[in-house]
Amino acid sequence: MGNFVTMGAMLQCNQGMAPCSLIVTVPLRPKCMNMLMATTMDFTPANIPTFGMCRSMANPTVSAATSAAMGVLTPMPCVPVIPAPWAPGSAMVKVMNMPALTNNSKCMCTWGGQISITSPGNTMVSGK
Repeated sequence: MGNFVTMGAMLQCNQGMAPCSLIVTVPLRPKCMNMLMATTMDFTPANIPTFGMCRSMANPTVSAATSAAMGVLTPMPCVPVIPAPWAPGSAMVKVMNMPALTNNSKCMCTWGGQISITSPGNTMVSGK
């Protein structure tokens, strides 16, 4: 259960240093509160661009920069690498035959970050 997520939802990665907005790239989606609805498949770089700077030592650029700084953690630009869709999506609501994205969904970055939805982009419609 949770609110359905739409274009403009705010996302945060626990290894990133800034939030970002979810971008729904398919223009022919159903709308919720006049915003395009997101699905669990909205996890590509076109959908989740960047969280500013990354501080995960699993990220090779952060690890290399930290080594060069003699062990002082040195954040580097965030370039999310997300290998799998958001989970869980709505068990009951489908958007274009894919589970609707809800605000309790999460996805993981290859560099060890967990991406969460901090604001669904709308607050009027709830999934069950």
